[in-house]
Amino acid sequence: MEAPLPVLSLLLVLLAVGWGDRVDAAWAMSAGGCEHVQSTTDCRRKWLSSVPGNLQGDTEELLLDDNTIRALGRASLLSYHQLKHLSLTKNRMELIEPGAFLGIQGLHALSVADNLLFTNYSLTAAALSALPALRMLDLAGNQLTEDMASVLLSNLSSLESLSMARNVIMRLDSSVFTNLPQLLELNLERNYIFEIDQAFEGLQRLQRLNIAYNYMTCIVDFNLTQLRVLNVSHNIIEWFLALESDDLFELEVLDLSHNQLLFFPVLPRQSKLHSLLLKDNEMSFYQLLPNGTSLENVTVQFLLMDGNSTNITTVKLWDEVCYSNLSSLRLLDMSQNQFWYLPEGFLAKMPALTHLKLNQNCLETFHLSERDPLGMLTELDLSQNLLTELWEDAGAGPALPSLQLFNLSTNMLRALPDGVFAHTKRITTVDLSHNRLDLCPRPAVAGRSAPCVDIRGLATLTRLSLAGCGLRDLGGHPFRGTALTYLDLSDNREALSGDLAWLRDLAATLQVLSLRNTNLSSTAVDFSAFRSLVGLDLSGNGLPALPASLGALKLHSLDLRDNCLEALPADVAWRPLGRSLQELYLSRNPYNCCTLGWWEALRRVEQLRVPDGREVTCNYDSQRLSAAALPEPVLRDCRWRTADVALLYLVLALPTCLTLLVAFTVVFLMLKPKLLQMVKRRCGVSSPY
Repeated sequence: MEAPLPVLSLLLVLLAVGWGDRVDAAWAMSAGGCEHVQSTTDCRRKWLSSVPGNLQGDTEELLLDDNTIRALGRASLLSYHQLKHLSLTKNRMELIEPGAFLGIQGLHALSVADNLLFTNYSLTAAALSALPALRMLDLAGNQLTEDMASVLLSNLSSLESLSMARNVIMRLDSSVFTNLPQLLELNLERNYIFEIDQAFEGLQRLQRLNIAYNYMTCIVDFNLTQLRVLNVSHNIIEWFLALESDDLFELEVLDLSHNQLLFFPVLPRQSKLHSLLLKDNEMSFYQLLPNGTSLENVTVQFLLMDGNSTNITTVKLWDEVCYSNLSSLRLLDMSQNQFWYLPEGFLAKMPALTHLKLNQNCLETFHLSERDPLGMLTELDLSQNLLTELWEDAGAGPALPSLQLFNLSTNMLRALPDGVFAHTKRITTVDLSHNRLDLCPRPAVAGRSAPCVDIRGLATLTRLSLAGCGLRDLGGHPFRGTALTYLDLSDNREALSGDLAWLRDLAATLQVLSLRNTNLSSTAVDFSAFRSLVGLDLSGNGLPALPASLGALKLHSLDLRDNCLEALPADVAWRPLGRSLQELYLSRNPYNCCTLGWWEALRRVEQLRVPDGREVTCNYDSQRLSAAALPEPVLRDCRWRTADVALLYLVLALPTCLTLLVAFTVVFLMLKPKLLQMVKRRCGVSSPY
């Protein structure tokens, strides 16, 4: 059936109007919904089984990730001569046919990660060899072995960046990377590599090498002088021995973390190393044994026999002298090891050190001496050790003058050296939590002043943690001269025996205060002076009600968990506190299910988030119910229980009163004639009719 001529004309006009404005949309519609912006075409997650043939010809970057393309045929890319970047990750591709890249000689980045290229790797290798300008290739997650990798990489001399991560490579030798003279970056993480035999000798320009998450057991005679970044973390390495040479190594970052190192690594004598990561190993120093025995002067003799000649060589059993030049080292992470001491002069080799992490070891003492100058150190982490004391040379120069972060938490310290903070003019953060420390001033005991930590006058200090320090009866002015914005006093159950007057020196600056589990049970405690406070943790106390002084504060975060609260003030949502709160924790309190009007009001506050809202419960008779979903019978019963008692009595008495009134009226009407006659007889006055 033919359409009328006017209708056809109208359709043509509608197609013509706005054609220029909608050309990109038309291209997208015809290409299965792909989006074209400038020279990039995005066809990700479009359920495509092949490369669209009608995309714009000026496409330089084509994204085809997360589709179902099984093969890249010879004619797949003929229309895209300007293509420079092609991504085909997470498809089901088993084959790239030879000649698939003809006509796009300028392609310099190709990602085919997470496919099935192991099935036809030889044909795929022939296709890749036709890319003379290819600089970046991602072959990760294709179940490739080392033999397959050798074939795929045999004719890619222009490559600068290569990823072979998440494959099944087990052993590397000199045949795998022979034809990659321009390679700068190589990623081999998450394979099954247990042996490397001169595999990188020909990569003279290689600068970044990642072999993390493999099964390497040792690295011996490390000689890649041109390498700048080496990541061999998450292996099972027990030894790292650099080649004994005076050649300058370009190495800047060495990551040996999460291995099984037994000894401090033997590093290149000359290098540019600035970051050394040794976290989570089994290292220790062995010249001094825990029982006090020293191996410093213990020697062993080696008998060397060569034909008729015999030589006896005597060497020290253990030598802890570091022969490497570590003058450029800035970051040293030796956390989570088994160090119980540091050799004398060990840190003196690192004058530029700014970050030192020794947490989670077995250190019993730490010596701040002139022989180990730490003048540039900004961060020192000694947490989670067995420290009982810090030593500081008497009369020595300023200790830690550049320190900004000092973490001593979770040790066994009872005191710090006098004046340890006297020269730390830049310190901002101190964590002394979980030690047995007191703050100055302390009252004298038996005529002698008790040991304490003096932080008064540290004008730069902004964050202080004293959680679990056993503080008791704080008084005086322990924070005078500081400008703390964050203070953690949690788990000090005897610290708040009085009021908060000793905190008044921080009233103008304190923003976050934690009083968790401090045995705070009085609602009369006054917070009104802390107008700058935005975060307050009162959890784990015995508060029966919300302190009234909190209502006027403009807190952003408040934690009220684990208290004895039965309800919050009914008008809490309309006070300054309720209008400013953004985060509120309320769970594990014995709320009354029949007095939850405050809860409903808070739930209607738009900006307020209650992360534990689903855990908030209330008590109804002997039941514990979810406050967010009370059953209708409970709500109905609560309405009766909370109604006005006077009104309730009035409602109950009203029917009785009405009944009596009606009965009285009926009786009166029935007895009215007799009453009138009786009144007449007694009064003796005739009634006119």
